[in-house]
Amino acid sequence: MLGVRKRLLTAAAVTAVAGSLLAAAPASAAGTGSVDWKPCADAPGVDCGAVTVPIDYAHPEKGTTSVALARRKATDPQARIGAVLMDPGGPGGPGAGQVKEGWSLSAEVTKRFDTVGFDPRGIGDSTQIKCGLDEVIADHPEVPRNQAEFEQLAQYNRKVGDSCSRLTGPLASFADTKTVARDMDAIRAALGEKKLTYYGVSYGTLMGQQYAELFPGKVRALVLDSNMDHSQLGAWDFLRSETQSVQAEFGEFAGWCGRTPSCVLHGQDVSKLTRDLQDKAARGELKAPQSGEPITPLNLASIFQGAFYGPSWDQLAKTLKSFADGTPPAASARARDEIPVNTVFQSIFCDDWKLPVHSYAELETYRRAAAASAPDVKVNSLGWSAVTACIGWPEKASNPQHPLQVHGAPPLLVLSSKFDPATPYAWSQTVARQTGNTLLTYDGWGHGAYFKNSDCVTKATDDYLITGKLPARGTHCAAVEPGTAQARIAGPKAPVTIGF
Repeated sequence: MLGVRKRLLTAAAVTAVAGSLLAAAPASAAGTGSVDWKPCADAPGVDCGAVTVPIDYAHPEKGTTSVALARRKATDPQARIGAVLMDPGGPGGPGAGQVKEGWSLSAEVTKRFDTVGFDPRGIGDSTQIKCGLDEVIADHPEVPRNQAEFEQLAQYNRKVGDSCSRLTGPLASFADTKTVARDMDAIRAALGEKKLTYYGVSYGTLMGQQYAELFPGKVRALVLDSNMDHSQLGAWDFLRSETQSVQAEFGEFAGWCGRTPSCVLHGQDVSKLTRDLQDKAARGELKAPQSGEPITPLNLASIFQGAFYGPSWDQLAKTLKSFADGTPPAASARARDEIPVNTVFQSIFCDDWKLPVHSYAELETYRRAAAASAPDVKVNSLGWSAVTACIGWPEKASNPQHPLQVHGAPPLLVLSSKFDPATPYAWSQTVARQTGNTLLTYDGWGHGAYFKNSDCVTKATDDYLITGKLPARGTHCAAVEPGTAQARIAGPKAPVTIGF
């Protein structure tokens, strides 16, 4: 059975080959002219275009790259304020692709703003970062068991990175988020916007944060939903906070099963059942009911991770019951493992984060400490994969962590769910504190607070985007119980979340 990260990267490599044939043609020089919009061939009612930007802003003479855009026009031209630029996170989430598929904010926002998504450099219909398929799908230990396997993992990552540079050229070394923030300013200028209106979720918040640092005077309104905290010191801080966030939502999931008769684990000790499954996985005895293939502890962690995004607690309960009973679970409408990602995660993440791990002994210390702090889920699979992805990566981080410093920008709006499995609530608290801005808290669960069917969150965010008015400091919005009628009401369309 392929590991979680390997399955994702395999799908990504195939997607990248096909996607490169669809790359949009450049339409403008960085920061000049306008976008040559044309109807998208694959998305009725959506316009496609691109901007051309330098690969290296410090040396623009060394070549350019194309950044793809997709636009849905404001539904009420008479009320139009401008354009809102959007990014769905990742790293590796194609914002233009998501907008073509219908990703949007509320009707109140789309009435007044053109919705513009962009595929950050290296991704989707932008000029792509390409890595060798053989290198990407090569066997490698996801959880090293000794120093020899630690070195095998480092060699695997090094070979993948070398193949990206060999097949892509200089662009592979310039995918960091600070450079993407400069691309965003080129997009702003090409759209004819004097100041940027932006909504970024998850890894898209890091783009917004760094835009505000670089171009504070060009900010109109920035919504930072489910924040990355780019000021953490090292691999342990990162992995610890990630793992504790998943454990916290596990406690909420177990509590939901305890009070909800429709949960298939209602009346059972969910924590004990889960820990029994963890023990079986650690012994190599846990099998997938459908195929009989082994479920590793990291595979099991990824199942929790995926289910907690929505959250999809009912499906998670059915999956855990199927493992315990040895029977196949009912088919899920949207299996997370089937969502492909681009092969740019390492090129971006390892350029943005310096999270050194020097040996198997150090990594194993982190793994054991994480498991001790999260006895049910053991580890955050996303956090683990992110940290281990950079072990041996050949490029040094050009945009490493630092305390966020924003001076001279108008007020920003920071959003977060209290129980977020991917970008911990504490990260958004840090961003709000470092920038002196307002944190709006959704007292519920899942990733991407704006898309949790909370009228309170939606209205406060919309008011800010439209008028610039912030909610009162310390505002909390009540949780919408999973599975309730309110949770099924159609709201703004959420992106397909990939990674952070």
